[in-house]
This record gives sequence, structure tokens and C-alpha cells, in this order.
Amino acid sequence: MDDITPLNTALIIFVRHPELGKVKTRLGKVIGDEKALSVYNLLLGHTRQITIPLNCRKFIYYTDQVIEHDIWTFPGYTKRQQFGEDLGARMSNAFKELFDQGFERVMIIGSDCYQLQTHVLEQGIDALNDNDVVVGPTFDGGYYLLGCNHYIPELFTHKDWSTDQVATQTISTISQLKLNHSLLEKLHDVDEPADLELNGIFL
Repeated sequence: MDDITPLNTALIIFVRHPELGKVKTRLGKVIGDEKALSVYNLLLGHTRQITIPLNCRKFIYYTDQVIEHDIWTFPGYTKRQQFGEDLGARMSNAFKELFDQGFERVMIIGSDCYQLQTHVLEQGIDALNDNDVVVGPTFDGGYYLLGCNHYIPELFTHKDWSTDQVATQTISTISQLKLNHSLLEKLHDVDEPADLELNGIFL
């Protein structure tokens, strides 16, 4: 088994700047924008807390402009800008950027999964010793984590993003490419009002 060090493993974290009315908009339509913003800030704080202990390099990729001073202004985190015309292109570009930089394992998460814990992220890193791809599926048909040990552009194309088909389509692509993959435990992320109680978030 390869030695896992901060030098060869990178974690991408896709985030938005927490602005009123611009985050968790589906939640906001039901619970109001201020509560939706509170939920998003809670999720950001949780994501930071569970990633701090990880023995890897962490890269915060902002949807909009890079924020100079925020909770991610912390040792071990590097800030970058997402670019690309859709979610798939933005993820693909981030992966390629880090593999081109010399990393041997790259994983991506968002900031929507309150059930995600440090040990699950560590399992994802470990899985890339023996698998080309690791996927952390969500109950709504998406995924909370995707990782690979080399750049695989096909993972990010021809997917119906933000639908319940994303995980199935991704695993189908992995099979078509005859790659080995590992599935992590299925978790609930936070997108709809019903997800709050499932995640133990009470406002």
C-alpha cells in the first residue's frame, strides 16, 4: 500500500460565498433566506471541522470570486477559482489542474453533507490505493464525494447534473471504461427542507 502523505493527495472543496438569497435557494423558498443562510454557514463550518484533521492538501474552489478573509483562511487550505461552463466542466478543470500539479490522488466534496465525517474521507483516500475511482453516493441519487488516482475526463461529461441520475450515470461510465471503483456508505445531503431533520439540523 502506498504511503499517504500531504504531498500526493489533494482534496477539492467546492464552496459558495455565504450570501443572503444566493445559497441553499431551494431551502430558502420554504424556510426563508435568512434561515437558509444559517444552514449553509453551519454546513461550511462542519465541512471545515471534518477536513482540518485530514493528512492531505486541501483546495477551496469558490464558485464566484475568491474571498481573501473567511473561515477558509487557515493553514493547509489553498484558495482557487472555479472555471467552466457547467458543474461538470468546473470539476473536470479542478481535477486536471491538481493532477497536472503532480498529485497522485484527488478527491472532491461540496459543503452540503452534514453526515459526512473525517473517517469517511479517510476511507475515500485509502480506497484509491486499490481502486481507480471512489464514489460516495447520496440518497437523492447524487454523490457527496468523488475521487480518482488519475485524471478521467469522462467522469465529468454527459451527466444530468443536479438530478437523481448523477451517481448511476457516473458508475455506468466507470464500468464502461473498465475501471475499478469503491463505493462509500450512502449519506443524506442537505438540499430540501426534509433533509434538515434527516441530518439532525433543527432551526
